[in-house]
Amino acid sequence: MARVHLDRSDTAWLARAGQYHPRLIAAALALNDNDLPRAEPLLREHLREDPFDVAAIRMFAELAGRIGRYRDAENLLRRALELSPAFTPARANLALVLYRQNRAEEALQELDRVIAEDPDNPGHANLQAAAYGRTGDFDEALALYPRVLEQAPAQPRVWMSYGHMLKTVGRQAEGIAAYRRAIDFAPALGEAWWSLANLKTVRFDDADLAAIRAGLARDDIAPDDRFHLDFALGKALEDRGEAEAAFAHYAAGNALRRQSLDYDADETTAFVDQLIALATPEFFAARAGLGFAASDPVFILGMPRAGSTLVEQILASHSAVEGTSELPDIPILARRDKAYPAGLPGLTGDDLAALGEEYLQRTRIQRKTERPLFIDKLPNNWAHTVFIALILPNARIIDARRHPLGCCFSNFKQHFARGQGFSYALEDMGRYYRDYVRLMDHLDRVMPGRVHRVIYEDMVEHTEREVRALLDHCGLPFEEACLAFHRTERAVRTASSEQVRQPIYREGTSGWQPFSAWLDPLRAALGPALEDWRGKASGC
Repeated sequence: MARVHLDRSDTAWLARAGQYHPRLIAAALALNDNDLPRAEPLLREHLREDPFDVAAIRMFAELAGRIGRYRDAENLLRRALELSPAFTPARANLALVLYRQNRAEEALQELDRVIAEDPDNPGHANLQAAAYGRTGDFDEALALYPRVLEQAPAQPRVWMSYGHMLKTVGRQAEGIAAYRRAIDFAPALGEAWWSLANLKTVRFDDADLAAIRAGLARDDIAPDDRFHLDFALGKALEDRGEAEAAFAHYAAGNALRRQSLDYDADETTAFVDQLIALATPEFFAARAGLGFAASDPVFILGMPRAGSTLVEQILASHSAVEGTSELPDIPILARRDKAYPAGLPGLTGDDLAALGEEYLQRTRIQRKTERPLFIDKLPNNWAHTVFIALILPNARIIDARRHPLGCCFSNFKQHFARGQGFSYALEDMGRYYRDYVRLMDHLDRVMPGRVHRVIYEDMVEHTEREVRALLDHCGLPFEEACLAFHRTERAVRTASSEQVRQPIYREGTSGWQPFSAWLDPLRAALGPALEDWRGKASGC
């Protein structure tokens, strides 16, 4: 969350004003120093004495948000607004918390009121633009950024956000210019450098490399800037054919990022074990005919960086299919039950139908056309394939798969904006891929024909054959536009946005090979999946 600003004032003013309890001032200053262990007991003690102090409640919400407890932050902010409905800064924080929980539509509703009450704050319009982007309303988002930048032209992160939005809609040259503008204001802003590198079409010159190295040489940059710079420099060196130096920077960036994550590969393995144990033929037979009957959704799932964006672009080039994005709704609905997946057998027919219907309602905001089918391309939904099959028995499910070394190394050199905690260590990556293949192979046996597999390497080599098989699975007639997918104009929000705006991208099948000497930990972690990775589903 953003730094605390109480009653439209910063904490330095708050301390000078002397109108708040000294304990509350100390807590605010601790928050602004990011000293959460010092702030928390101060706030708890203050709220025990005065449980109705809305400024303290808001600061406690700030603390909860800083550690990722967004639901707690939301509850606290709603309590503050219940006590003081005109407390605009708390409402602005609530909008941010809702946005962070992937509830962009609700965030926009709160922002309408915030902006009416505080129209001159460019931060509100910046969040509004980001929320519009999350709901797929890109024209509205793009219209806001010039206004924000007119009010705050020297804000590098706003320029960077503008670049993200321009990239998404295919205005690449303008996006590059926006990223470069961000770097002008903040030469060590790692995410801006990585955003340029992540376009996959920008080649850094010697001056760029010198600037990135200068940033890495500083001892005053944040870890976030440092690992982004490492990823960017790794990509630049890879483009120059310097594999050993590139790998060293990829490894450094990953190691630093991994320090801030609590990903546990054992938990993923145990989760898959649970699913395999409960997902028997008898389990599915007992639930045949249940769930919500809609056939609108097409789920493209699997590992990130496995060709799912290509599959999405091919399908979204069909006149009957709308591409949306990587939607968060299936994991949110699945994990609503704290016992998930162990609680799946206890769901009744009414429960399953209600969940399927709720999914359709939640995702309707993403649909901007009247096309009968729409795509949900969240790769990690592979872990929720059983849940999807239960609540939406008529949905199409497509498993996008790629050679494990190519796929996993592509993840290793990719920094993701959020999620994908498995991707920052070769050992974690190999185990994750192995668990993914293990679950999907099990589902091929107990739900034969339910999942259609698209092998990236086959799509590259036999494009028309694979496209026709893909369309057949979706019950769609062949259309030539699906072969000319790179000409389809649509917003693409993933790391492959520029690649799918070109004809078939062949380089992805061999990009790992120059780095083969450093991938033995990955090979060991993959185990049998290194050789037996294609599976047995239709389409292989």
